[in-house]
Amino acid sequence: MIKQSALAVLAAHLVALAAAGTTVWDGSFSSETATDLSEWSWSNQVGAYQYYIHGDGNVTEYVNIAADYANSADSLAAEGAKITLDSTAYWEGQTMRRTELIPSTSDTSAITSGTLYYHFSLKREDTNAPSIYREHQIAFFESHFTELKYGWVSGESGESDDQLRWFANSQSQWNTTLEAGVWHNFAYEIDFDGSTVALWHSTGGDSLTKIVDAVSASVSSNGADWHVGVLELPRDSYDDTDEDFYWSGVYIESGDLTTDFTGSSSSSSGSSSSSSSAVAVASSSAVAATSSAVAETSVAATSTAVAAVSTSSAVAASSPSSSVAAVSTSASVAPTSAAPATTLAASSSKGACVKRTKTVYVTLSA
Repeated sequence: MIKQSALAVLAAHLVALAAAGTTVWDGSFSSETATDLSEWSWSNQVGAYQYYIHGDGNVTEYVNIAADYANSADSLAAEGAKITLDSTAYWEGQTMRRTELIPSTSDTSAITSGTLYYHFSLKREDTNAPSIYREHQIAFFESHFTELKYGWVSGESGESDDQLRWFANSQSQWNTTLEAGVWHNFAYEIDFDGSTVALWHSTGGDSLTKIVDAVSASVSSNGADWHVGVLELPRDSYDDTDEDFYWSGVYIESGDLTTDFTGSSSSSSGSSSSSSSAVAVASSSAVAATSSAVAETSVAATSTAVAAVSTSSAVAASSPSSSVAAVSTSASVAPTSAAPATTLAASSSKGACVKRTKTVYVTLSA
């Protein structure tokens, strides 16, 4: 009976693994350095990111990648990125400070169709804390149909705002206090066919829960316009200060949403076959345990994640000007409070999801 129960648990675990989502683009920073980013150009589109929206300094003045910058609660996030705005972070003569990375992929349709989950974790520290007196646009698309904003939002009353806000359809839908040292984990649930976007959120190592249901929005993307980074709008009477934003666990997922940080979902390369094999192993082992006395049973199931790093990006134009973000200039902001403006019940699907890669070994003795 012990064997049968253990194998049943294993089978259930492997079924959940098979149901997990597929990573269609991996921007987790685990396979590259800041120097690698600087090797990208319009004529040499290598790596997971396009890197061209930044100031005139060396790459390490704006982006640094290290294990210390990752969310330690995410077992698959080996490294994270510190993205910096300093006094030189002006791109192409603009008056806005900007340091941004954009996904680079040869198959843009994979990240712009169906229902997808855009994952990332974000935090700040007390050192080089982002200004609460200026508007910061974070993790945004060109059309700004969904984005985060931090600090005083242009055009609003008051002098400052310490809230991190989620905007969809040009409206503030949810907000929370961005405290120093606290990782905020997000997933934009984007339905490109249904033109809606919902928000999942957690802090630290807690599982994601849906905090805002689907909101109608003018959803659009060309596959080269999601900005992993920050754009800061200027404001009179407030001087530039050095600011750091920390990023971790950046990837795009299809299928079932990964909500926790202890396992893993499969990559887009070979995910179906590995998931099917895992379920088959669990099922056949359980049958064997019930039909005969087995002195020792070992079951191994492995699902490997391949972080596909593309070497080209389908960009229509041949110059950086084709990807200049249209800055969001007006929005309605929900009342400021430390608590979320909207908190909804978690989706019932969260318990069935795990994350990118996991190997399970079970040995049972008579």
